[in-house]
Amino acid sequence: MYANLKSIATWPPSRENARRFTLSLCACSTLGSLLIYGLSIPLPLGLLILNVAALSCVWVQYRLSRKSIKFQPQELADRLLEVQENERHRLSRELHDDIGQLLTAAKLQSAWLKRRMPEELQGQCAVLCDTLEETLAKVRDVSAILNPRQLTSLGLEASLRAHLLKTLANTSVHWSLECHQRLTGIPEEMAVAAFRITQEAVTNMLRHAQAQNLLVCVQRLPQGLSLSIRDDGQGFAPATDPGREGQRGMAGMSERISQLGGTLTVTSEPGKGTHIEALFPWAPRALERASTNKVMH
Repeated sequence: MYANLKSIATWPPSRENARRFTLSLCACSTLGSLLIYGLSIPLPLGLLILNVAALSCVWVQYRLSRKSIKFQPQELADRLLEVQENERHRLSRELHDDIGQLLTAAKLQSAWLKRRMPEELQGQCAVLCDTLEETLAKVRDVSAILNPRQLTSLGLEASLRAHLLKTLANTSVHWSLECHQRLTGIPEEMAVAAFRITQEAVTNMLRHAQAQNLLVCVQRLPQGLSLSIRDDGQGFAPATDPGREGQRGMAGMSERISQLGGTLTVTSEPGKGTHIEALFPWAPRALERASTNKVMH
């Protein structure tokens, strides 16, 4: 019993304890009121205080419930992003470790068969080997897109450059990546978010914008990491609520920025290109590292 009282007395109380305490007060208040009514005696001061306490607890519970509901959408968005990133990593791992290994084995077997095939079948076997080689390369590309492992080993700047090189290699887009400072000491979640936003922006540009020029600029500022993506494509009318208006790519960018407490600005008009600006604020430790790196450079 002492343990139960001690758990209820802790402050701030848990939601379950607060709910139990409120229900107990309401029950006691109701029973006391019924008893007084049945006995037809004047209302005691203690029962009046109990009624006031019960009403106060109900009001506090109502306020806590409203606060919980207010924060649930952001918590849900954060959780969805976390699940999405974990699922990307899982799919990337399965593509690389399972399907990639099977395709490699099939390619080796095809090469072995090619050396032993009659001359009239050599051409068909060579086509099969080339198809397997191309499929394996595409699987590796998809695996790298789902889980950019180079972020850990190469860093943000090199990873962005590698992605732009690979994605825009067979297009007519002229692109440039500008990094005015060394991007070292950036938290992993910030680097992943910046990479994903650039990835989504480049994909949208290729699908819809028909742009000829692309400029990506990453800059270390005192207040945070700045990411700027500008193209000279067809442009569009940015939605006030991208998620509801079908702009899922823009909604995903906004969610990633919100998860890190940053800001996202999209400037675009039909026929005037698109400019995406994102600012990721430094966490306290990252802010200290950023200041140190700025002094060093």
